[in-house]
Amino acid sequence: MITKFKSINNLAVFQNFSWDANIRDKGNNVVPFKKINIFYGRNYSGKTTLSRIIRALETGSISDKYENPQFEVSIHSIADANQDNLANHGKKIRVFNEDFIKDNLRFIVNSEESITPFAIIGGNATIETEIQALKDDLGVDEEDEESGFYLELKNATTIANTALQTYKNKNDSLNSQLSFKATNNPNGIKYKSEKFGDQNYNINKLQADINVVLHSKFKPSTDEEIEQKLSLLKESVNSDIQEIAKPKIDFDILNSKAKELVTKSISSSDKIEQLLKDAIINRWVKEGRQIHKDKLQNCSFCGNEISQERWEELESHFDEESEKLEKDIDHLISELDIQINRIDLIIPINKNIFYSKFHSVLDNLILKRQQLIDGIKAELIRTKKYLQIRKDDLLNPKEFVVISDKSIELEEFWTIFENLRTQANDYSNSLGSEQAEAKKILRLREISDFVETIQYVKEIAEIQDLKDSSDIETNKKKEIENKIQQQKLQIEDKERLMKDEEKGALKVNEYLNNFFGHDFLTLQALEETDKKIRFEIVRNGNKAHHLSEGECSLIAFCYFMAKLEDIETKGSKPVIWIDDPISSLDSNHIFFVYSLINAEIFAKQEFEQIFLSTHNLDFLKYLKRLPSALNKNECGYFLISRDKENSKIRIMPRYLKDYVTEFNFLFHQIYKCSTADEDDEDQHNLFYNFGNNTRKFLEAFLYYKYPNANDQLEKLTKFFGDNRQASTMTDRINNEFSHLEGLFERSMTPIDIPEMKKTATFILDKINEKDSEQYDALLMSIRIE
Repeated sequence: MITKFKSINNLAVFQNFSWDANIRDKGNNVVPFKKINIFYGRNYSGKTTLSRIIRALETGSISDKYENPQFEVSIHSIADANQDNLANHGKKIRVFNEDFIKDNLRFIVNSEESITPFAIIGGNATIETEIQALKDDLGVDEEDEESGFYLELKNATTIANTALQTYKNKNDSLNSQLSFKATNNPNGIKYKSEKFGDQNYNINKLQADINVVLHSKFKPSTDEEIEQKLSLLKESVNSDIQEIAKPKIDFDILNSKAKELVTKSISSSDKIEQLLKDAIINRWVKEGRQIHKDKLQNCSFCGNEISQERWEELESHFDEESEKLEKDIDHLISELDIQINRIDLIIPINKNIFYSKFHSVLDNLILKRQQLIDGIKAELIRTKKYLQIRKDDLLNPKEFVVISDKSIELEEFWTIFENLRTQANDYSNSLGSEQAEAKKILRLREISDFVETIQYVKEIAEIQDLKDSSDIETNKKKEIENKIQQQKLQIEDKERLMKDEEKGALKVNEYLNNFFGHDFLTLQALEETDKKIRFEIVRNGNKAHHLSEGECSLIAFCYFMAKLEDIETKGSKPVIWIDDPISSLDSNHIFFVYSLINAEIFAKQEFEQIFLSTHNLDFLKYLKRLPSALNKNECGYFLISRDKENSKIRIMPRYLKDYVTEFNFLFHQIYKCSTADEDDEDQHNLFYNFGNNTRKFLEAFLYYKYPNANDQLEKLTKFFGDNRQASTMTDRINNEFSHLEGLFERSMTPIDIPEMKKTATFILDKINEKDSEQYDALLMSIRIE
């Protein structure tokens, strides 16, 4: 249903109108339209302008004569309709106003024009039976009263919507997790570009990465690999690593020298036999010789003199050859010590000057280097040991085991290190791409862990199952919708067989004759040479000309009412707007218009919502008799008022809404005065207005009761009879309290409230006494029983 004119601007007499600001009840609550809505407004107050807004929703266009018109119409459960989306509401709307008359009954403006024909369902018992059977199967499409195919559709829709919502909830939940992982600030991948490498990361990219990690060939990086990648990201470009000189140890020369010295033979002639046999004694004697020679004459051990002969024997034993051998051995030992000390310094490896990418290889090289150095040391120390043994026993040659030649291994190791050093230096140029690749690897590992944590594969499978179920239920719903559509097409096909424009004309004539008694004016359906049908107004068998305004109004309204039965409208329960249908009609015709609306619209209840507007108080009185017109839950009353150039809509005042006539209103005011609390200041206005209200009421009441009386006092005397007090008090109040002219001093004195309350009681009691039926009826008219 239409709930309100939310706003109207630049539309004839409506400027900057806001419904919520103007249409509020006493509790300050916004009052919406009801199923039945009655407008009262004087001529030129804006009634037709409102009808044109609704007609724009019917036709899809609004007059281009309006300059920049703006309006919003609120419709329940549908987006607001405005001047830019007139055709999007999907409602069936039928409007009767002067634009409808101009569009469909052009003869009113030009008698040479015809009336737009329309067709209604004609008579054919067999087809009607078939149509009814199809309609019975189709069922009713009213909220909470669905039946037939519509009930099937409602149930299927509920199931489909539930299945769809379940699927959406599950899918949205997963998407929420994906979105959080991708773009949440600060925990999302997007906001960790320093680690994962993409400042523009989003859920679509996450989905692509998920597809990568779910591939059968994907293997997530190990924790150790992840640590390496994290270390790599911390690195910046290093300086070039300087070349290390190739280490050189001539193992062949060392072998040759050592072997020669260890295995060399010394001549045994002139040697002291005892010393030759015992190397320890020989070394002891040698050291003693060095201590005593040219220093001591006697032996420091035994104290005996050392003879010249003994010195000569010792000189022959410790000859120049042995001296040279010992010196050569000492020299070679010293050379070996130097090599042993230097070996730790060859091919120094500083892991810290290398990128972390190479650290694992360097760790292996460092280990291998140490093993190689330890091996070379061991060989040199072993050679040194052989030399020391020979030195300790110079006179006797020894066996010698050659040094293992490590030169090839040493050169190979140096070459490996140099290659690694070269790679490290070259790596500076590719560090950016390596770090980008490292970020990708870290991101894929992160996503792999995420997929595992949220059980992505299982979730996707469950979502797919829910989607499949939703699709199945949606297809079932569509099948029922198609079935309904086919059923409607069958109904339309059969109704098309019964289309009869002449029936439309007859319907108009039926209304003209039955409701208004105009059998001398008829509408005829005439067939042109091209088989097209046109309507024409006929008076006494001839085309009518010079129709009166009243006749035009009657024909136009009957035409509209009959058109509600056309094949485009019948059974659709449209929104109906009837704008002031009693223009130029007398009181009898006004009643007949009311009767037609009551019998053909309200009695049949073939509408979703109805709007009725009038400028005529008599017609307003009749509208209050319509079914549910007094039910405040179903019927709303509105007043359209104009102040200079602008109009507004507001809630209809009680004096118009609640009272059939002013007479009833005045009676109610007297009744309330008789029961009012004298001390209640809020009811002071009842007593202040009592003089005027009583005078006007009694003028009307006594005129019809005593039409032969000469003056008001005489009527009052007859009415009150012997109660002179009542007639006198009433006459005084009528004269003194309803006028100030000539009694200006009256305005300077307080109002006598007890006297007025007593007079009100006199009047009511006398009415009840003289005519209790009339009194009861008056009470009922003001809703007091």
